[in-house]
Amino acid sequence: MRTLICLSLLALLLCACQIQPENFARKDPDAKSTYLDYSDRDDLLAGGVRLIPIHTPKGDFKVWTKRVGNNPTIKVLLLHGGPAATHEYFEMFDSYFPAAGVEYYYYDQLGSAYSDQPDEPELWDTARFVDEVEQVRQALGLERSNFFLLGHSWGGILAMEYALTYQQNLKGLIISNMMSSIPAYNEYATKVLMPQMDQTALAEIKKLENAKQFENPRYMELLMQHHYVQHILRMPAEQWPDPVNRAFTHLNQKIYIPMQGPSELGASGKLVNWDRTADLGQLTVPTLVIGARYDTMDPSHMEMMSKKVQKGRYLFCPNGSHMAMYDDQKTYVDGVITFLKDIDAGR
Repeated sequence: MRTLICLSLLALLLCACQIQPENFARKDPDAKSTYLDYSDRDDLLAGGVRLIPIHTPKGDFKVWTKRVGNNPTIKVLLLHGGPAATHEYFEMFDSYFPAAGVEYYYYDQLGSAYSDQPDEPELWDTARFVDEVEQVRQALGLERSNFFLLGHSWGGILAMEYALTYQQNLKGLIISNMMSSIPAYNEYATKVLMPQMDQTALAEIKKLENAKQFENPRYMELLMQHHYVQHILRMPAEQWPDPVNRAFTHLNQKIYIPMQGPSELGASGKLVNWDRTADLGQLTVPTLVIGARYDTMDPSHMEMMSKKVQKGRYLFCPNGSHMAMYDDQKTYVDGVITFLKDIDAGR
């Protein structure tokens, strides 16, 4: 009798094991089951990675991209900051975009760590970078029915410039933590941020800058304590997430300094006079502008930008700084995903 009972229980367990996957499959929507199905994609072998040839006035080079997921109507190309940082600090999206069904592309711009790094100063020009983004778009097969562009910091400048030239290719635009005017940014740094700093520390920072001692460890020590943890990423430096540290470590100074300038308290390089505020009204593509209370960028200026574009929205991160995707992560990510879903649904 005991043997018969045991055999019966075993049979029931086996049946349950056989039925369970079928029930789970019935509950799993098609969108979720195909999100990570790379079987018909040409980047299958490399796990979504593609090295894309880029044609420049100084010859042909390759830039690194990596696709995550499948979604025929929402594809987000991520433009990192710097100039010449890396895609790495966007890795926090791995915790959110897949669950939301968002297809997204990491991309290191030419000169950044995962891509070719030619020693050609003539290439570090905004218009040339815009042309590069368009070549990447074409190679990835992104088009108006699905192409969203998210640019953060310098990537926000690049996103604005791209949209002002190629907005016919875009479904949506996200400008994250970037003002539309470098002169206005410098004024905000001088009139608002610097007066808030410890003035003794600021005087020492300025002294080091005037002496061009940007490589002096004391310079970064002062900036980290009195500026970075207040306005770049509001966490103790020892708690900064690994993707952020890697992106900063891999920053290509041969591009960053000529374009941004050596000072971390404003811009002084090729971008010093860049200003597209007067042109924002030309943008008809749906646009989300993201600002944060403690950012190096003036949040009220970024709210103004959202009103100047024709179909603008503003996302304010009350606890965030320049890296609001980390220090106000829920507000930031929820706002981005809501925008993507709304535009995809025609809202």
